Amino acid sequence: MSGDSPLDRLLSDVVGSGPRSSSDMTYEQAFAAMEGILTGEPDPTVLGGFWIANRWKGNTPTELAAFVDAMRTASVEPAVPDTDPVDIGANYDGKADTPPLGVASGIVAAAAGTPVAVHSADRVPTTDGVTYRHVLDELGVRTDLSPAASAAMVDEIGFGFYDAVRFNPGLHALLDRRRALGLRTFVNTIETLANPTETDVHLGSFFHRPFAERMIATFRESRTLAVDRVVMVNGQEGSDDVRPGTVRLVEWTARGNGPSAVDTGSGTEDQTVELSEIETGEFGVAGDVPSPGDDLAADGARLAREVVRGERRDAAADVVSLNAGVRIYARGDASTLSTAVDRARDAIADGRADAVLATLEGFDPADHVPCRSGPVDHTP
Repeated sequence: MSGDSPLDRLLSDVVGSGPRSSSDMTYEQAFAAMEGILTGEPDPTVLGGFWIANRWKGNTPTELAAFVDAMRTASVEPAVPDTDPVDIGANYDGKADTPPLGVASGIVAAAAGTPVAVHSADRVPTTDGVTYRHVLDELGVRTDLSPAASAAMVDEIGFGFYDAVRFNPGLHALLDRRRALGLRTFVNTIETLANPTETDVHLGSFFHRPFAERMIATFRESRTLAVDRVVMVNGQEGSDDVRPGTVRLVEWTARGNGPSAVDTGSGTEDQTVELSEIETGEFGVAGDVPSPGDDLAADGARLAREVVRGERRDAAADVVSLNAGVRIYARGDASTLSTAVDRARDAIADGRADAVLATLEGFDPADHVPCRSGPVDHTP
């Protein structure tokens, strides 16, 4: 063995011993490894080796759940709003080619009565792209919020932003090492599952269907996440933005009666996972969103203002309405996606979305006393 720490031993004896002899970790081993990464001072070479070994080995839902639980126990400071929002776990490394639509979509969903909570950081590798945070900054919305202020934003406005730098500082401290490695690792996956609002509905994104199914299995294996509904969208650039065309959805409800049986990666078939495809043209989405300029954050902010104010009648407005509908549908505030999209369009047409934007732009965290927040015992 190369050292005496749990991470050393796991790297040399379990995950990094070779393509034929490596093994999956138990829940306890993976939890201890992530806990050590967050609370100790792992050797940079060992840490990089551990990340790479897990990258080529691939992680099981049990391992991912343990990583998430250790992160939520050792690093995450949740703040629970009185509402029960949809948790948006979009990729933290953002988009590089198209402006994010999530801010506009979240505002419209909030105006239609569906509270939304989003979380991200600033220029996360490997894409180092544009996220919710950057669009909100362009709108002049405060993003350097304490978790308590974020929860107050959700309750007051129906749309709230949680700053990962503030609510997940242990993971954020790894940013320089992640950037030096230059590769995506399991950290890119688990940061999207932090769930700082402790809500029970998660909306996530995927490139390939097996990843979506693995995320659902991770929620099921977790001992700290009490999520009982997950909707994963095959979004643009791997984000949560539904794009024009054919879009795949993967849904899971803890006690649902979905007709499809798929292998979620946990060794058993989950009868509650539903696979579907939607044709965005059926929801009035015709054509593509206009090509972006050189500043994606500014484009996203301008698009958000113009759409929620009812100034656009083009594909951008239709796509935002569809994405807002996905949020409304995911939370169960509409029984069908079609009904949800209609509610989103109504919220734009009658001025409610514009009112939410105005309130969001004027939100001042200094006006709010701290709400429920602080360390929560997530020990499995």
